[in-house]
Amino acid sequence: MHYSLFSKVLFVFIISVQYIHGVRRFLSVTETARAVQQLEDGHTQREVARRFGVSCSVISRLWTRFQTCHTYSRLPGQGRSRITSARQDRYLRTLALRNRQYTARALEHAFNGATGVHVSDQTIRNRLHEHGLRACRPARGPVLTPQHRVNRLRFARSHVNWQARHWSQVLFTDESRFHISTCDRRVRVWRQTGERYAQCNIVQHDRFGGGSVMVWGGICIQGRTELVVVNGGSVNAARYNNDILHPVVRPFAGAIGHDFILMHDNARPHTTRITRQYLDRETIEVMEWPARSPDLNPIEHVWDLISRRIAGRNTAPQTIQQLTQALLQEWMAIPQYMIRRLIISMRNRCRECITARGGTTSY
Repeated sequence: MHYSLFSKVLFVFIISVQYIHGVRRFLSVTETARAVQQLEDGHTQREVARRFGVSCSVISRLWTRFQTCHTYSRLPGQGRSRITSARQDRYLRTLALRNRQYTARALEHAFNGATGVHVSDQTIRNRLHEHGLRACRPARGPVLTPQHRVNRLRFARSHVNWQARHWSQVLFTDESRFHISTCDRRVRVWRQTGERYAQCNIVQHDRFGGGSVMVWGGICIQGRTELVVVNGGSVNAARYNNDILHPVVRPFAGAIGHDFILMHDNARPHTTRITRQYLDRETIEVMEWPARSPDLNPIEHVWDLISRRIAGRNTAPQTIQQLTQALLQEWMAIPQYMIRRLIISMRNRCRECITARGGTTSY
């Protein structure tokens, strides 16, 4: 007897907990009108509550309100009053916009000190959510001084009206280093609560990369250069001239014609005296490129695409030789129409740079 009574009580408790956490606590005006119509048709409050997925108390309150006031909407003054006024909410929004990197706790202290109204950090989040502000990871970009912005803006304004026929004469080049072991934070895992540090949910990588390969490449609308693997260190002025400019860039420039333009950044090997003398001797025109502008160089997207394709392979490269072979294969496997589309986007890149007043763009 006692066992059956205990079982009934336990069953009612479980059902109550599931009911409280699994149903809504309010209905919209349209749903309220439908619920009232069903009550007037003779359905019980329990049946209506089950159909709309709310508790019986919700149906009871709206039915009482309708019989008393003949309205479907909530009466003014119902619910807990807000501790902050509309003016204080606007001040909180302004405070968050002026201090973008403040945490909710820091905004709480600043708001309490300025207004004298003590609110919790969760209230701060709720008010900012109402204004469409949410905490997100910031975008990353290079450090830009005022002079960098001026140079970027000047470049964008002078090239924003270039058409595809103008960009077709430009060879975009750059060096990039690829590591065997990388962790770009893009890989996601399916896990349950409390399994963050389970062995199956940990992506292991070497902090120092476990070995790397430096490569150089160039792209244009008509094609691309061969991928040059720089063995044994980084690129210096002598290697840049002997291994890249003379055997790769010079023949490519001859194939394009007299209007050929070389684009390379302001790295030290590109601006040394011997490099400039060689380019002048070979009559190769060099595009004046603003410093710290990787977002304006379309080849950066090619490097990112190659990195993604290598990371997505069924068997990741384990040695320098395997990584080098994978880089050469993926470089040649990139469709030319993707490269063309990246270079055609230079007009939009310049427009965004002008809009940002020389600042970082979304590219």
